[in-house]
Amino acid sequence: MKDQFNAALGNLIDKLIGWFNAIIENIPNFILAILVLVISYFAAKYVSRLVKKMVDNRVEQDSIKNALSRVVAVLVVALGLFIALGVLNLGKALTSLLAGAGVVGLAIGLALQGTIANTFAGLVLSFRKKIQIGNWVETTGFSGEVIDINLKDFTLKEADNNIVIIPNKTILENPLKNYSLTTKMRIFLECGVGYESDLEKVQKITKDVIANTFDQINSPEDVEFYYTEFGDSSINYLCRFWIEAESMLEKLKAKTDAIIAIKKAYDAEGINIPFPIRTLEFNNKLDLNSSGPKASTSKK
Repeated sequence: MKDQFNAALGNLIDKLIGWFNAIIENIPNFILAILVLVISYFAAKYVSRLVKKMVDNRVEQDSIKNALSRVVAVLVVALGLFIALGVLNLGKALTSLLAGAGVVGLAIGLALQGTIANTFAGLVLSFRKKIQIGNWVETTGFSGEVIDINLKDFTLKEADNNIVIIPNKTILENPLKNYSLTTKMRIFLECGVGYESDLEKVQKITKDVIANTFDQINSPEDVEFYYTEFGDSSINYLCRFWIEAESMLEKLKAKTDAIIAIKKAYDAEGINIPFPIRTLEFNNKLDLNSSGPKASTSKK
């Protein structure tokens, strides 16, 4: 029993001595590995600031800038860790670490497919010059001002002040109309006048009114005016003209101003804008088959 104990103790001492000798022999490698990790840490901070400065002029969103700089910093530190493990001759540990990281990354990728897709879509949208914060856009049935683009979603503020949050992936995969890319918008105005109206006079008055209402229109010839159909109670026309505007709100305001100006001019000239009239006729004769008076309608 005593011999077995002495043999075990001797083996333990030999192991400890071997480990101690190995540590002594690898002290330069340990120092070099620690030095690599320290250098990688400070390099990560420098590269992070450099990346943030590089994307500062291309990306307005602070969340995107911070995310990119952090990702780059993590990659630099990870590279330093792999180099340090190589210096320590821990090739097997490095291989196992890479394999484990691959398996974990695959599992996380499968579990967070939608989130990762939105993240990459957010990065792509952030670098698109044709979509910027403050633009007035229309997409997937929503229209409003872009107030935020982050790594998860795309945020719009509609004309009624409601906030719409749309996943980045949806924005990237669907058509998007950006009203702010141009400084001009075309207004389409449809109306009708009575059959008794002088059509040439109506055309001239309408074009003159539009030209006088908007300073950016040089002359009535810049206003397009077309009669489109003989309607049920009016002769209908389409009036088109350009204005200086970048948002849908400016377009709506211009259309409102045009309608008010045209209505005033028509009233002053006695031009009629017909509207449907519905007449109700009540038959007070007693109907034996019904319990009350009979009503009929006709449209004039």
